[in-house]
Amino acid sequence: MRSGYGRSIFEPLLPLILGRDVSGEVAAVGASVKSLTVGQEVFGALHPTALRGTYTDYAILTEDELSPKPASLTHVEASAIPFAALTAWRALKSTARITEGQRLLVIGGGGAVGFSAIQIAVAAGCHVTTTCGNQSINRLIAAGAEQAVDYTSEDIESVIKEKFDAVLDTIGVPETERTGINLLNRGGHYMTLQGEAAALSDRYGLPIGLPAATAVLFKKRIQYKFSHGIEYSWIYMRADSEGLHEIRRLSEAGKVSIPVEKTFSITQVREAHEAKDKKQILGKVVLELD
Repeated sequence: MRSGYGRSIFEPLLPLILGRDVSGEVAAVGASVKSLTVGQEVFGALHPTALRGTYTDYAILTEDELSPKPASLTHVEASAIPFAALTAWRALKSTARITEGQRLLVIGGGGAVGFSAIQIAVAAGCHVTTTCGNQSINRLIAAGAEQAVDYTSEDIESVIKEKFDAVLDTIGVPETERTGINLLNRGGHYMTLQGEAAALSDRYGLPIGLPAATAVLFKKRIQYKFSHGIEYSWIYMRADSEGLHEIRRLSEAGKVSIPVEKTFSITQVREAHEAKDKKQILGKVVLELD
């Protein structure tokens, strides 16, 4: 976003505030808010197109975007969870509707969304296989994945022998899309985080880009329905009060967590972004208010 992703939506509305995740204390509530009170510790996430983000002393969120903070977590730990976990929740629970005993493949399990998906699926009683870099294998096995395949050194389709009821592709390039769809059972769900709505809208403008993206999605859904008998979806995070409360419950039970690699003061946003841009920090980074 800082370098222009989503410009078709955000550029006419500049300036905007970055940041989606938040964990903190309620400072004030609107007259119609019933479930939260001033002074309560909460965590949550803004929707992807929010203009007023969370890189602020005071962030503004709706009641549906917040939940009481897991009591067992610090604000730093809690703030790393909501956006990634809600994205995974939307894929697995709202779209694929996974159930106990089903098989899930997470392509790119080392990132925050993939790692969240593994934990949510394991908590639901699913069998999980994932692909990742070599440095993530032990962490993903410890999180409950039954098989973790190093995509940098192994051919995924040769190593993975079974088929799956759902595939969550956090990478979303043509190669991983082909692999994921080939490994699905008929009637299964392929879900990618790399939908083309923003990219096409940025390239051609909203009036052309959004209809073009809708046409691309419709074409792929029809194509894969007839060729493979599967469902095809683009996944975006959306506010989900019920999902966030369930994520809180899983976090309190120690079943969902996202490790934080480094914290910066909120006055060091530039340094934090530069460290991520240069890949000096691979894990989650949290900004703290002094």
